[in-house]
Amino acid sequence: MDGYTLKNQKPTHKDFLDTSDFDQAEIMDIIRLSRTVREYIKGGGYLNALFHKTLAMLFEQKSTRTRVSFEVAMAQLGGHALNLAPGAIQLGAHETIEDTARVFGRMCDMAMARVDRHESVEALARYADIPVINGMSDRVHPTQGVGDMITVFDHWPEGKEAKDIKFVFVGDATQVCNTLCEITTKLGFNFVHYGPANHKIGDEWLEKGRANAEKYGGSCDWSEDPECLRGADFIYTDVWYGLYDKETPKEVYMKDFYPKYQVNEEMMAATENPNCKFMHCLPANRNEEVTDAVLDGANSAAWDEAENRLTAQRGLVLYFGGVAQATLDYIKQQKEAK
Repeated sequence: MDGYTLKNQKPTHKDFLDTSDFDQAEIMDIIRLSRTVREYIKGGGYLNALFHKTLAMLFEQKSTRTRVSFEVAMAQLGGHALNLAPGAIQLGAHETIEDTARVFGRMCDMAMARVDRHESVEALARYADIPVINGMSDRVHPTQGVGDMITVFDHWPEGKEAKDIKFVFVGDATQVCNTLCEITTKLGFNFVHYGPANHKIGDEWLEKGRANAEKYGGSCDWSEDPECLRGADFIYTDVWYGLYDKETPKEVYMKDFYPKYQVNEEMMAATENPNCKFMHCLPANRNEEVTDAVLDGANSAAWDEAENRLTAQRGLVLYFGGVAQATLDYIKQQKEAK
């Protein structure tokens, strides 16, 4: 299979709600597609693959990277994105998610939703006759996961195979942690959640990760022992309290996580890998879960990671918009014509 041919030219699912729904080959198709399109656009190429196509963007929360990346992706591909922020539409006033989904299906070509509860994006997908992409829920963050894996491939450790890569998620078992446990093991990496027992990643996700490891190689584990940091190629963290933790005082989280789980220069040194990269989904609470020295340091991949949200979204809207292979064929023709 060359770099311009997808193994699965049509998605096996209409929607992108959770990376768990897709196998390794399909995830790799999306990653390769995203990176190829990025290279083409950065090289000065233009694409109109989604000309006159519209993406409805439903937000139940504030957003920076998700909103900007999807809106820019649609514009770069010739389409249009509608920013439907809280209070901008009838949803939540006197219209249900099911009725909103039916309207989206009649007027738009795709939808993306960043929701408070995973059940909402599932309902949107169930009642909309168009592809629905999960822009984040309290359960998972699949678009972040794709962008993160693109970043891993961009910073692939020299001389290593997938089975040699160690990926350590530090801190709270957020929805980002859930997705990374699933997608890293699906790609054959070794995943460890390093965090306190009362914030341990759920058994459901450990079971998914271990099942992936049996199928694809690698491993999946949780630990409170800082020894698990040794040999890490990627150290990743997320905020200790955020959009889904409004009822828990900040002081509780600080007591649970600080200072042991702060990613600082000492923790990076504990990997004993001078090339270990730091990752963060952002936004960061600086000098809480990560210090300025690490986030802004030479080994930080966090800003490449943020940019790769755009890389991922272009791939996702092309893939679920049904024009992925046609886009790759066009890029190949343009390169060969030069």
